[in-house]
Formats: sequence, structure tokens, C-alpha cells
Amino acid sequence: MHDVSISADGRDPPKAFDAKFAAGEAGGAAQIWLANHLFQRDPVALASRVLGASTRLRVALMAMSPFTVHPVQAAMAAATLDEYYPGRVTLCYGVGAPVDLDSVGIAAQKPLRPMREALQISRALLAGETVKHDGQTFRVHGRGLATGARRVPIVLAASGPQMLELAGAAADGVLISASSSVEFVRWCMDHVRRGAAGRKVRASGLVYASVSADSAEAGARVRRMLAITLRGEHHRLNLELAGTHLDQAALRAAAARNDWAAAEALISEEVIARHSASGDAAGVRARFAEYHAAGLDEVVIAGARDGAQIAALLAAVQPVL
Repeated sequence: MHDVSISADGRDPPKAFDAKFAAGEAGGAAQIWLANHLFQRDPVALASRVLGASTRLRVALMAMSPFTVHPVQAAMAAATLDEYYPGRVTLCYGVGAPVDLDSVGIAAQKPLRPMREALQISRALLAGETVKHDGQTFRVHGRGLATGARRVPIVLAASGPQMLELAGAAADGVLISASSSVEFVRWCMDHVRRGAAGRKVRASGLVYASVSADSAEAGARVRRMLAITLRGEHHRLNLELAGTHLDQAALRAAAARNDWAAAEALISEEVIARHSASGDAAGVRARFAEYHAAGLDEVVIAGARDGAQIAALLAAVQPVL
């Protein structure tokens, strides 16, 4: 049995956000992944809202960056939420969006060691230990959480080989980024398994998804998001593995001048087909099954902007759940 979950990026005003997680709760979503984008809405506050207003939906604090949130603070937040709502909280670490970090003058160079330290500190704190850590990035001098031990899974958002192997070696789960092709998911999972060396690591992946009887309408909903994410140089291997033809240089140039019409025009039907789950209900259901077969235990619906679309997507993939 595989899970299907939903996500929110912090851009939704209160009524829209409430409608999204209510649709997720009613439609059988396993959890909601709440993004930590600087200057958007805070994921810890949003998690409190979801947990208090729903009865079973779990929450994941998605990609808390140790460059902006000290791992002690991140562990405190997750542990406190879990103390009130046991078994419904996941802590996910990630480096953070380069644009976000640049906007506050933070250079996340050589992130592997800081991330490894963040995982070590959080793991020990959530295990109820008194932590003594004297690392190159973080120091904790003989302190423990007031909550005591909390059973909070720790996930690492990763896309590069070393970070993926770290997820396999040191985290309970891995989160693979949106716009990933099925082929790239397989490549990622190879690296996770290499790091895991036989231990079980749960795999989740963000997937831009849109459902409509009109395939053009469905594709139009994800075109801008694919343009935004696939312009990144780090997606070059993702594109190559899928055999996708995309002029990334032209895409970056269009985005730099805020010409989103030109950027979207570069996202062909081929790109949409290989880097999202978009189309009619049967097509979306089949695409989710492909992502599951590539190694994902959990497909996380990304990019859905309203409760109605989330409800439609969850209804479409019910046979997958």
C-alpha cells in the first residue's frame, strides 16, 4: 500500500489554506507537507492550525534549513507539536532555496557537514538525550528537550548524490524534489540505498499534479511551476535521464526578465508528460503508479492551488491509495 499526501507552499491566504487541508483530510491524504520558504507563511504556525482543526491528518515541517533555523529550535518545534498531537508530526530538513538564502545574505556553501550535524543533534534531542555536540557548525553544551523523548521521524530533502546518501545513512526518510522525472527518482533511490546499506528509509517525492478531462487545461496549471523549477542547473541530470529536450539557458533568460509567457512557451507537452502527473483521472492515476514503482512510498501532490483540485486529484488516485 502506498501513500498519497498533499503540500502547501506558504502562499495561501487562510481561507484557501483551510480549504486545502480540509480537502486532504476528507479525501484520504496521509499528511500535508508544509514548506519553509522565507517571507511566506510559517510552517510551524500552519502545522498548529492543521493539527488543531483536523482529526487524523499528519503534518511534515518541510525542509527546515539549518542555515536559517538552528537544529535545536527545529527539534523543539517538532517535539512540542508532537507532545500535543502524538504521532502526527514529521521533521524534514533541507538546505533551503538559494533565492531565499541569498535574500537574507546567507551563503550555504558546502552544506553536507552542517546538515549531518543538524541530523545528529535533532536525532539525539528527540531521543530524549542530554546533548553534548561540539561541531564545526553547531555546538550544544549538555542540554536536552523539556518534552523528553518524542517519536518524530526525521526526513532529509535531497537531490545531489552525497546528500541522498546522507539521507540513506542518517535519516528516517528522504524527500525528492518536485519536477523530478520517474527516471531521476530511480537514480535518487539508487544513491539513497547506497547510503542506507540495507536499512529501511522511507521515500517521499513532491510531484506537480493536475487533473482535468481537458488535458490542455490540466497541463496549463503546471506549466509555470515547471518553468520555475526546471530552469535550475541542478535539474540538468533530471532532464538528461528522462530524455527531455529543454533549453534551460533560454528558460533562465526568460525568467530573469520576468517574461513568464516566453518561459511557459518553452515547457512543451513532452516536458509536462515527463516531469509531472497531469491529464485526465486515468492518466494521473497511472502516472502516480509509475512514481510508486520507481521507489516512492509516498507521492506528495504539489502545485494544487485550491481545495477543489486537491479533492479531484485524491479522488482520481483512490485505486492507488
